[in-house]
Amino acid sequence: MDASALLPPLLAAAAAVLVAAALKWLSAGRLSKQVAARLPPGSTGLPLIGETLRLISAYKTPNPEPFIDARVARHGGIFTTHVFGERTVFSADPAFNRLLLAAEGRTVDCSYPSSIATLLGAHSLLLTRGAAHKRLHSLTLTRLGRPASPPLLAHIDRLVLATMREWEPAATVRLLDEAKKITFNLTVKQLVNIEPGQWTESLRREYVKLIDGFFSIPFPFAYLLPFTTYGQALKARKKVAGALREVIRKRMDEKVENGGANGGDEDKREKKDMVEELLEAAGGSFSVEEMVDFCLSLLVAGYETTSVLMTLAVKFLTETPTALAQLKVINETLRVANLISGVFRRANTDIHFKDYIIPKGCKIFASFRAVHLNNEHYENARTFDPWRWQSKNKLQNAVGANLFTPFGGGPRLCPGYELARVVVSVFLHHLVTRFSWEEAEEDRLVFFPTTRTLKGYPINLRRRPDSVF
Repeated sequence: MDASALLPPLLAAAAAVLVAAALKWLSAGRLSKQVAARLPPGSTGLPLIGETLRLISAYKTPNPEPFIDARVARHGGIFTTHVFGERTVFSADPAFNRLLLAAEGRTVDCSYPSSIATLLGAHSLLLTRGAAHKRLHSLTLTRLGRPASPPLLAHIDRLVLATMREWEPAATVRLLDEAKKITFNLTVKQLVNIEPGQWTESLRREYVKLIDGFFSIPFPFAYLLPFTTYGQALKARKKVAGALREVIRKRMDEKVENGGANGGDEDKREKKDMVEELLEAAGGSFSVEEMVDFCLSLLVAGYETTSVLMTLAVKFLTETPTALAQLKVINETLRVANLISGVFRRANTDIHFKDYIIPKGCKIFASFRAVHLNNEHYENARTFDPWRWQSKNKLQNAVGANLFTPFGGGPRLCPGYELARVVVSVFLHHLVTRFSWEEAEEDRLVFFPTTRTLKGYPINLRRRPDSVF
């Protein structure tokens, strides 16, 4: 294609972005002085882009805390900023975060950047609301909420060992890549009952591109701009959705050939995967696209967060050798790493909290990270200290006061959080009993667009002489 042919759509796209941004900025500027005076204090930064670039710049460093610290010191635990195209109330206050988590579906609803909403799909677990969300959340709990069940536990064990068998007796591996293979293959097995192979690896490669687009700029007509991160993510989303759609339709055809749903005692048997759960739930009323979006969103949750948790647990263990003997690491890794930095909500009505009134329609970000790393809640909060969790009372108090919310809370509490703990525990057990290791090169944490290590945490492995696979 002649390059000049691309110029009109590119110019149109750029113009649409500028017009949309200008309209949003002008609309935000009309907020009356009376309402603005009620909002928590803060700064909206530069015209149009607000403080987005400052936020992204901070989260691309190993230490993003100053972005929050400076504003909390200046304005208090709740302040107003302007990020990702909207005026946003930012909360580092655990009491206000607890109110938001509990008020889901009433005072507030989830509200995420349009890039995430488009890539996950309207029927994803993250974006559905009300009765639809309750139904999907319940199905997820049914499938993933019992990770200690013998079949699932045995499968996790087999999958972890199969991955480790591929490691040479003395080799260098990028641990994050290996962990992602485990979590992706485990999630695929639970969703569509497909064993690891060429199909799953092809799907995983596209998934990486999809996730990279979550916090990119959602240009209009981005499908015409394949060189942008968001354009590549849209293309990858189409391929992933297509692969899942093909599997689901095949299973629907098989179900019709078999005479529909099984009756009698067969209804009580454990379903082989999530697609079977969906096909038989609610009288088979889920559409193909609903099932595609739902499975796609669960792949994101299973693939990204648990694999990073596994990697960081090993990283922190390596940096804290004395903790290897006790392995009291999972809660502390969750607290320090903050795989889920926080959640976005939108006010359905005016919210009165302390001396503030947050108006209806306002975007709110409840920061879990700011609470977890606050010295008022945890002594030496930014130091990795797994022994702080040895007292059960401390853990119970932290959870009860919503000072420890690595998996969110309220109606949208992550339904797979127990599964994540089991997977990490099994992985660490086999790693420390079968291998010794050291860092192959220095690596560091980064937090944008997601929490991860910059280099994938390369380590030099040595298989223990007494290790038998």
